[in-house]
Amino acid sequence: MLPHLRKNPESELQWFEALISLARYLRTPEGCPWDREQTAANFAKYAVEESGEFAEACDSGDEAHMREEFGDAFFVLLASAAAAEEEGLFTLKEALVIAHEKMVRRHDHVFGEVKAKTSEEATQAWEAAKAKEKRDSDS
Repeated sequence: MLPHLRKNPESELQWFEALISLARYLRTPEGCPWDREQTAANFAKYAVEESGEFAEACDSGDEAHMREEFGDAFFVLLASAAAAEEEGLFTLKEALVIAHEKMVRRHDHVFGEVKAKTSEEATQAWEAAKAKEKRDSDS
């Protein structure tokens, strides 16, 4: 059985693998003609739309709708990554590594020596880390 059609994945990792496998499969000759025509940039536009729908679902408080819209937004991001891989822009692994490193770096108030005690301190530390990154990249 193909990984994207796996019956009853149990763990988050197995579901993640099934979902990215499905996004990649849909771009193959055996997959969907519409998906094959999309670029990473096309999918990015759909990601904005789906993220907006997720935000609306959150505002509504409808948990089932929230789950559905989050899944839609997440899938479109994975589809964008699959297209980006084919276009030679980046790999999903590269994007995941960069996101992880960035979140750790921006949370110096968690992982560094000086710990934030309040939300305000955390926000200030985040903004300071972000400003330092900008200064460093401009140099």
